[in-house]
Amino acid sequence: MKFVFDLDGTVCFKGKPISNKILQALSELKDTGIEVIFASARPIRDMLPVIDDSFHHYTMIGGNGSLISKEGKVIKSNSFSISEMDEIKKLMNQYNATYLIDGEWDYAYTGPDEHPIRQNLDPGKLAKMVNLASLDPVVKVLILTSDIMEELAERLSNVNVFVNIHSNENVLDISPNGINKWSALKTLGIEEHTYIAFGNDANDISMFQNALHTVMIGYHEKLAPFAKEAITLDGDYEEGIAEKIRSLSKEFSPIHI
Repeated sequence: MKFVFDLDGTVCFKGKPISNKILQALSELKDTGIEVIFASARPIRDMLPVIDDSFHHYTMIGGNGSLISKEGKVIKSNSFSISEMDEIKKLMNQYNATYLIDGEWDYAYTGPDEHPIRQNLDPGKLAKMVNLASLDPVVKVLILTSDIMEELAERLSNVNVFVNIHSNENVLDISPNGINKWSALKTLGIEEHTYIAFGNDANDISMFQNALHTVMIGYHEKLAPFAKEAITLDGDYEEGIAEKIRSLSKEFSPIHI
């Protein structure tokens, strides 16, 4: 059995690393024969600083499925084609967009210094900020600001890419077509209904749709129909998340079964 965890808003909050309460519950999973996988919109570079060093050898899915890391090394990346990037660049210029664009490790950034995304960008100083022309391949595009964001989103939807709108942050998250957290899990050889998924946002839908059991953290209108249960962000919710991890491990652990 495998447990798959989104990061931001699921097991780490407000840009801070995963708390000791949740880390302890995650570490206990291994003792019950359960594999832990982290699956985030963040690239691998930005996942590492919020995950304790003792977990860095765990399997990680970054960039909403664009990147896969095992034993501390990126083993798989899915990138945009040259023609797709040409069209994206054209639209970004047309709509005066600012962006965070990721390669396999380094990145290009033109957004405001005070943008919330900037605060979580490469906090471990593990990469370099480079000119967009230097990024090859490109695995993820995040549009931060634009003259007309809604119209840009509509135009991008006509390109052969996947566009996820993060309404809370008012940003557009763009991945290569067919690439998402579930596609990455399939690449790892994971089959339907063989894992437990924890998530909080629309980019977790594909992973929830194919899971055996799902736990939504907080509430998201688009994700809710695919959640078997939810944990509200009230009171000591990190303790509640830790206890839910433990209770599900007892229910689904191969040792207990």
